[in-house]
Amino acid sequence: MSDEHPPLLHAERSRRATRILAIRQLLVEKDVVTTDELDDIIVRARARTPADGAKVVARAWLDEEFRERLLTDARAAVGDLGYQLSHDTELAVVENTADVHHLVVCTLCSCYPTSLLGPPPDWYKSFAYRQRAVIEPRAVLREFGLELADGVRVRVVDSTADVRYLVLPRRPAGTQGLGEDALAELVTRDSMIGVAEARSRDRV
Repeated sequence: MSDEHPPLLHAERSRRATRILAIRQLLVEKDVVTTDELDDIIVRARARTPADGAKVVARAWLDEEFRERLLTDARAAVGDLGYQLSHDTELAVVENTADVHHLVVCTLCSCYPTSLLGPPPDWYKSFAYRQRAVIEPRAVLREFGLELADGVRVRVVDSTADVRYLVLPRRPAGTQGLGEDALAELVTRDSMIGVAEARSRDRV
């Protein structure tokens, strides 16, 4: 008796996978995109991780000119670092301060800056998060372990198919003298969504 697994080609596809493959075939047949272009998009998407966004944040913490450009023309700023956004989607970067904390949500689906953060986490796509982040953002933040002072205003920003949001978290105290790579280690995916703050130096 062989203990080899059956070929994956014979595995039953999910409805979602079948739909995606049908859309792919239709796009190719209509000459909207080539198979090579689709494969390139997939490869680039899989290569993206939150470490890319962390490098952008670390540069903004160190370079005031870059930070200002990131807040006013994020597409051009991240382009200078070699990151290309998907299609014509715009990127808006919102900055956390001592008075305002930003929380990103996509109420309609799961729009997300994958070009900088990679695929979104499952909880970001969940209906519970998409609904409650708007209705009771402070309660949601508490469940993620983030308790904000009463004087801090929570601003919820809603990503769309046209505009994706990235949070520029506050730089942790006691990080003067750290280089860009060391600072990037303090930046997490959750801090760039806004459900957490950047890690302190002693938590790395």
